[in-house]
Amino acid sequence: MIRRHGKGLRRRRWHELRERRRRGIFLLPSLLTTGNLFCGFFALILTVENRYTEAALAIFVAMIMDILDGRVARLMKATSQFGLEFDSLADVVSFCVAPAFLVYSFALSVLGRPAWFGAFLFVICGALRLARFNVHTGTGDRRFFVGLPTPAAAGLVVSAVILLKGVELVPWLLLTIAVGTYVAALLMVSTFRYWSFKEFDFARRRPLWTLLVMVLSVMIVATRHEVFLFLIFAGYAASGPIRRFIVGRTPAVLPADQAVRDHP
Repeated sequence: MIRRHGKGLRRRRWHELRERRRRGIFLLPSLLTTGNLFCGFFALILTVENRYTEAALAIFVAMIMDILDGRVARLMKATSQFGLEFDSLADVVSFCVAPAFLVYSFALSVLGRPAWFGAFLFVICGALRLARFNVHTGTGDRRFFVGLPTPAAAGLVVSAVILLKGVELVPWLLLTIAVGTYVAALLMVSTFRYWSFKEFDFARRRPLWTLLVMVLSVMIVATRHEVFLFLIFAGYAASGPIRRFIVGRTPAVLPADQAVRDHP
């Protein structure tokens, strides 16, 4: 009787320990999402203090957090509807509100109401794209995103701020920034298809080429990081319309998109 009682107690303790570990596994992606949300909020504070470069870097850190939380959730098989919704809410702050407020404070505030509306359009289009993802998650071709992902749109705006830091913002340049903000916003809700790179395993197929590209990228980032970042995001944003022009119009099927938890 005593032995059976002891075995039952050990078994109960083992189940409790396993349950605690399981809860910890499910908590880790949410902690990374919380870090994403904190970086977006911190970027807003830095923008208010006119520390635009630091605010831009905070948004880039939020992008890294956004990528990690989805990967960790999938590796640990800790995906959930709660994680999907929480991640999207964090993305609205980090990749919609924070970049729009940053570009407005940096350049658009002197252009009047049309530029003000451009910043708001960026926010609403980003929120609509995230809502569209939540509705259609798990469907469509995983190789493509439909519409420019919100982190990429934020990266385009933020890299432009870094590129133009210290440059005199003459009227034509301010107008260019305003038009670029409108274009980035509309690309998010467009039907252009963008590569997701989820099914792309170039590192395994071409390891030497991958190493060469990584070395060259590090060298470029170390020398002219502001130009390199802008060209990367601008090129990716342009790839959707260019692909449509070359391949032609195909039926747009909404996919499970971005590095959102599969979760953006």
